[in-house]
Amino acid sequence: MDKKGRPNHINAALAKLHKNIWYKYTDNKNQIYANLRLADKIGVKGVLVDNPVTELPSEEVVNAKLKELQDRFDALNSDVAISRAVAYPSIYNQLDLLYKDMAADKGDKTGEWFKAIKKVKDDNPKE
Repeated sequence: MDKKGRPNHINAALAKLHKNIWYKYTDNKNQIYANLRLADKIGVKGVLVDNPVTELPSEEVVNAKLKELQDRFDALNSDVAISRAVAYPSIYNQLDLLYKDMAADKGDKTGEWFKAIKKVKDDNPKE
């Protein structure tokens, strides 16, 4: 992870592909795919057991998983996403608006919840 928490190394992808520490490197100072190996044993609840992972994922699979994690991070941390997150009413207030809208038979675009959310989206467009 970089300083902002964005995944920037294959270790982030490897951790998402399987549970536990199922891999190791032949050179810990040079953690690249070429040095990746399967661990013989893994720790599960304080007990060493045989590694259930029997085959390394391809470099393409690892890189694709890393890109997926990076894309997800970027989408959640874009300027628009952050601006919207700050501008949305609290979940408590949104639920209160929804309840009042439903009680008033305004569970559509005429309700106050919809208007509040639409305003945030209009004020913070994606493009």
